[in-house]
Amino acid sequence: MKVAVAGCCHGALDKMYETLELLQRRHNVRPDLLLCCGDFQAVRNEADLRCMAVPAKYRDMQTFYRYYSGEKKAPVLTVFIGGNHEASNHLQELPYGGWVAPNIYYLGYAGVVRFRGVRIGGISGIFKSHDYRKGHFECPPYNQQTIRSAYHVRNIEVFKLKQLKRPIDIFMSHDWPRSIYHYGNKKQLLKMKSFFRQEVESNTLGSPAASELLQHLKPTYWFSAHLHVKFAAFMQHETNSKEELPKATKFLALDKCLPHRDFLQIIDVEHDPNAGDSLEYDAEWIAVLKATNSLVNVTQSSWNMPEKNGLHAKWDYSVTEEAIKEVLEELNHDLKIPCNFTLTAACYDPSKPQKNMEPVHTINPQTTEFCAQFGLTDINDRIQQAKEEGSGRAECEEEEEEEMDSTGSAEEPSEYNTDNSGLSSFNPDEIMLDEEGGDEDLSTCSVDPSPDHPPEFSTSFSDIRIMPDSMAVSSDDATDSNNEELEKSAGSKQVEEKSPTERSLKRIGADENGNSGVKKIKRRNQAIYAAEDDDK
Repeated sequence: MKVAVAGCCHGALDKMYETLELLQRRHNVRPDLLLCCGDFQAVRNEADLRCMAVPAKYRDMQTFYRYYSGEKKAPVLTVFIGGNHEASNHLQELPYGGWVAPNIYYLGYAGVVRFRGVRIGGISGIFKSHDYRKGHFECPPYNQQTIRSAYHVRNIEVFKLKQLKRPIDIFMSHDWPRSIYHYGNKKQLLKMKSFFRQEVESNTLGSPAASELLQHLKPTYWFSAHLHVKFAAFMQHETNSKEELPKATKFLALDKCLPHRDFLQIIDVEHDPNAGDSLEYDAEWIAVLKATNSLVNVTQSSWNMPEKNGLHAKWDYSVTEEAIKEVLEELNHDLKIPCNFTLTAACYDPSKPQKNMEPVHTINPQTTEFCAQFGLTDINDRIQQAKEEGSGRAECEEEEEEEMDSTGSAEEPSEYNTDNSGLSSFNPDEIMLDEEGGDEDLSTCSVDPSPDHPPEFSTSFSDIRIMPDSMAVSSDDATDSNNEELEKSAGSKQVEEKSPTERSLKRIGADENGNSGVKKIKRRNQAIYAAEDDDK
């Protein structure tokens, strides 16, 4: 079957689907499935816009709301993961995945589904070391910290995916797996994105968590986005035994969805001709969710996943064939995902704008039904309970403090840090647009998107390499994979090289006069919301 793959959509659904229709008219190529690698921006209304971690001037409604309201319907089944520019409150309603609109399916924080026998997995968000070990505790209304941490990858999702034993055909992540650039045309990549050089040379560009999953899952295809440049690589995996057949992954990073860009890729994937046309649950993934349900955490406390280190009674949560069989029996061997999309928020009405609409924490009926069916914890329900319990404790503490004050007792110091001086309107995951850089495709990784040449996965994967053990990066890596800022000296295009620690301190610190340490920066994803004219 033919699968279309898109990079960062940024809410431009009309543009994306129009491109597919043009492809069909001109070349008689009709994809059976569309995959989107994050920054989908499923924005339903003004409240959703306020939950997107972008500067206010870039909060554009775009066109998703038309598909949400039913005014339009996606012409092809669309499956996507989340990135770092999303309506986080909307996606949070579906932690295990679900329909955000008819024919448009979100994979959740992490997920695996099947379509025509093809096994498709993905993980949403981007890696940030300081949030990696936390639980999913965020909920709207977000503050300036949680609006960003809400889309940061957590160790529990990586742990769940690492319990999978059966082969994965396609996997998606928003940010690139760390080290993948060593398996493609690195010279051409650095020519197009010269400000990647320091992180490439220090092997800190990309996500160590995604790299860990790449080495474990060894999918046939791995697609990413985030860096707004097209790049292909071919990675030959090491075998664990002489009996194991060698495996290789074709990696492709996609460009952003903009006019005059080859932002779509069409690939041919072997499928089961006897399988139906419906999106299906994956029985092994459901069994893994059930097995790991006790590990669900909705607190800000950092914690480690079980491992074989003598501290955990159980560390292997992979599932048996018997457990998979039980899931199939629960579903009467009908794995079809129900088309149970439900409106959970008011839809944007251009004739009646509501700029002051506030986001609310919503429990989606799809998630409620899914959790009830498989005996899983509804994460949002747990968060809501924790909030109510915390509110109750706070009220009791206030009453106790009032009683203590009335009797002249000394007030106890708070155990919580109430200093808000560290909060800033500057978003460390966001972009500065006043310094534009090259965002060109890599000529070795793309096909001229002219009317005479439909896009295809035609890159030559001749540079086959095996990752040495020294390049394996643990998810416990303390280096933040998104050390995204590279300072630019005035009047010069050369990057001033500093250590990751120095860059981090410069981002949030202050100078000796107490002024903010934030300066103009050049970010690797700096052109996310650039105007069309900048990309011609």
